[in-house]
Parts: sequence; structure tokens; C-alpha cells
Amino acid sequence: MLQRAHLWIVLAALAAAGAGMLAGHWFKPQRGGAAYTEVGRQRVDFARPDLAGSLRHISEWDGKLVVLNFWASWCAPCRSEMPLLSTLAERESARGLVVIGVAVDEVEATRGFLVDHPVKYPILVDPPARARDLSSTYGNVRRVLPYTVLIGRDGRILAQQFGEFDANELDAWIKPYL
Repeated sequence: MLQRAHLWIVLAALAAAGAGMLAGHWFKPQRGGAAYTEVGRQRVDFARPDLAGSLRHISEWDGKLVVLNFWASWCAPCRSEMPLLSTLAERESARGLVVIGVAVDEVEATRGFLVDHPVKYPILVDPPARARDLSSTYGNVRRVLPYTVLIGRDGRILAQQFGEFDANELDAWIKPYL
């Protein structure tokens, strides 16, 4: 009887381990292989159109401290964070910081939003119809907005932020790198 009980315990443990491995594989964020960028690694090169339709390359800002912010016009936390980013862009531009907004949105929706809510930094557009959006490439494994990446002057990823900043958090996040 005791051996039979042990057998059931071992079988149950094996089944639980198998289910755990399957669930871990199923729910694990997909990083997209070599194109996934994480803290400490070199940024991925990309080009996206600005609101005028001109293709802009991230390499235009090489040598600068880049705050790369992914947002959308329909995202309330994104909209409330944008004035902070605009103030940061103005205040720290002399120290080599640039904020780049990447709208994960349609061009017309982005333009319409910015008419009433202008910002003091460049806006690029990464329409959501793409098979793999740029924010995922830059480590947005949770697929949330806003999502912000700090890129060092040497092109390395310094930090990543899921969700909205408040003024104090943003200043503390940037300060060590200015």
C-alpha cells in the first residue's frame, strides 16, 4: 500500500512539474531573439517616419542621451506624461538630452492629438498594424503604454520604464546619466 501511495505522489509531482513547465513556456514574454534589446546592450537601429512623412533614423541622435518614449493618442497615462517629457526636453537639451516620442498609433490620430497637445520634441510614428512593433523590439515585453527607454550617448540601453512617470521619478531616472 505504501509503495502505491508513493507512486501516486511521484506521478502527481511529475504531472505538476510538466504543467508548470508548459505554463512557463506559454506565458513567458517573447523576446524576439537577437533583435530584442535589454539594459546594457546596444540599441537596435531603426527608421520611422515623422509627422511630415520624412524617414528619421535613431542614429541621428547618436552622441546624445535619448529618452525614447512609446505612447498613443488613446492612452490616458501617455497623454498625462507628455507635458513632463516636453519640459524635460526643453530643460535638458543644453546638456545633450533629447526626447523622442514614438506614437504607436495611426498618423492622422497622432496629428490630431498633437494639434491640441503640442510637445517640444520629435514625434515618430510606428503604426500598430506592423507585425512587430518597435516597442517590443526595445524590450516592451509587457506590451504596455507608455513605455520608455533611456539610451546612453554610446548607444547602450541604460534603463527601461513600464508605465507612467511622475515628475520626481523622471528626474531621478535621468539624473545619474546627465
